[in-house]
Amino acid sequence: MGKLAALLFCSLALTTIFSFCILYSPNPLKKFTKRDPDHHHQKHNFIKPDPKEKENCDLFKGHWVGEVGGSSGYTNFSCGTIPRSKNCFRNGREDTEFLNWRWKPEKCDLPRFNGKSFLRILRGKNLAFIGDSVARNHLDSLLCLLSQEEIPIDAYKDPEDRQHIWYFANHDFTLTILWSKFLVHGNEKMINGSSSGIFDLHIDKVDDKWARYLPIIDYAIISNAHWFFRPIYLHKNANLIGCVYCNDPNVTKFDVIEAIGMSFRSAFEYISQCTKCNNLVTLLRTFSPSHFENGSWNTGGSCNKTSPYNDLDHVESYEWELRSTQVKEIERVRRLLLLKGNYNKKQLGKKFGVLDVTRAMLMRADGHPGAYSGNKWMKGYNDCVHWCLPGPIDLWNDFLMAILTDWSYLIL
Repeated sequence: MGKLAALLFCSLALTTIFSFCILYSPNPLKKFTKRDPDHHHQKHNFIKPDPKEKENCDLFKGHWVGEVGGSSGYTNFSCGTIPRSKNCFRNGREDTEFLNWRWKPEKCDLPRFNGKSFLRILRGKNLAFIGDSVARNHLDSLLCLLSQEEIPIDAYKDPEDRQHIWYFANHDFTLTILWSKFLVHGNEKMINGSSSGIFDLHIDKVDDKWARYLPIIDYAIISNAHWFFRPIYLHKNANLIGCVYCNDPNVTKFDVIEAIGMSFRSAFEYISQCTKCNNLVTLLRTFSPSHFENGSWNTGGSCNKTSPYNDLDHVESYEWELRSTQVKEIERVRRLLLLKGNYNKKQLGKKFGVLDVTRAMLMRADGHPGAYSGNKWMKGYNDCVHWCLPGPIDLWNDFLMAILTDWSYLIL
C-alpha cells in the first residue's frame, strides 16, 4: 500500500510539473513538435493498398446494416473523457438500438478502427482538428477510441477550452483542437455593449487562431458550417460585398452555401500557399447534417428517431448541396496545384483529401443527443446537431483510419 501511494504521488507530481510548463508556454503546441528542423520534410507512414481491394471501392457510398455493437469500440464507462453534453446514456437516454448499426460500403468492406495501428501510423506526428463544436465532437470520439489503447496526458487547455492538447507519450503523438467558428476572421457586432448574434466576416483573411499553428501540424482535419446560419456581413479587401440573412437595401444578398464556399476557398488557398507546411496532409470533413423536426433548435424542434432512415431517404437535399460546395473547393485546390508551372517548392509534399461523412450521417437522425444533452445552458432545447458518444459519429474515425492506411484516397 505504501509503494502504491508513493507511485501515485510521483505520477501526480510529474503531471503537475508537465502541465505547468505547457500552460506558461507562449505557444503550447510547440512543446510537442519535433526538434529536428527537417521534421516536416519527413514522409508520412502511408500503407500501399491492395489494388484488387481498392478497385471500384467508394467507402462513402453505402448503407447502414444491423449489427450488435455497430462500430463503437468503447462505452461511456470505458471512456472517461466524454463531455457531459454528449454522454447521452448518463443524461437519461434509455434506447440502445441506435448503437446497433454498422456502415457497409456498396462494393467493399470498411475495416473497424484500430487504435494500435492508428498510433503506429501517427507516431511522432501532430493531428489537429480545426473547426467548431462538431469538430470537437469528432475529436472526442477519436480520443475515446485511442484511450482504449493508451491513456493520453491532458497537456493543455485554454480558459475557454477552445484550444486543447492531448499527448500520447508512448507514441510521441499529439492531438489538438483549434476552435474556429468560420475558418476566416470574424467578429460579432456589439449593440449597446451586448452580443447581437450578427457577425462581420473578412473572407479574404483566415482565422489566425488556427493558421498560426499550421507549420507545426502534420495532419489537419478541417470542417465548418453551422455558424453560418445567422446574419453575416461579408467583407473583402476591407469592403462590404454582401450579406447573409439580412434585409439591408443596396447590399448584395448571398446564400449560406455561397458564404461557406468563400470561407473554405480562403482556407484551402492559404494552406496550399503556406511556405512552411511541407508534407502537410489536409482533410476536409464534409458537412455533418442536423435533424430537427417540427421546428428549429429554438422553436421546439426535436429528433426522436431510434433507428436510421432508409438508404435513399433524405440524401438529395440542401445539406448535400452544401457538402458538394465544400468538396468543389478542395478539388479546385487540386486543379491549381496540378497546373503546369504552379506546382512549385511551396506546394511540394502537400496532400489533400476528403473525409466524406455527409451521405452516411444524413440517414442517422437517431444519433443526436436530442433531449439528453444535459447542457445546463440549453434547458428546454433539443440538441439535434451534435452526436451521442458512443454513437454513429464513431464511423468518422473508421473513415479516417481507412484514409491514413491508403494513400490513394488523398489528392497528391
